[in-house]
Amino acid sequence: MPTLLDRSTPNPAGYRDITPKDVAAAIPGARLIDVRDPAELRGELGHVAGVENVPVARLDAAGFRKDEPLVLVCRSGRRSGQVAAGLAAAGFSCVMNMAGGMIAWNEAGLPVSR
Repeated sequence: MPTLLDRSTPNPAGYRDITPKDVAAAIPGARLIDVRDPAELRGELGHVAGVENVPVARLDAAGFRKDEPLVLVCRSGRRSGQVAAGLAAAGFSCVMNMAGGMIAWNEAGLPVSR
């Protein structure tokens, strides 16, 4: 059975991109980190049930292990991609960015919490 990391695509910035459908298939086994501000999680795009909210401003204090698989989420995939690149540059080895963010999640018709 392929792991979540196996289903992701390498990105030149050192992290991997993964589709919302592959993320949804991995729940609850994936550690999902939404880097948006808390108010955005309650907004029109909502959030993935069970996601951990660690806004970009608080990431330094998050205490992630460098070897644990992390799936980063934001509105469009841009912010989470930047965070993923930064974590990869800092030596994190299993960082994934949900391509297209919550916009793509909603477009795929996947369940949303608000």
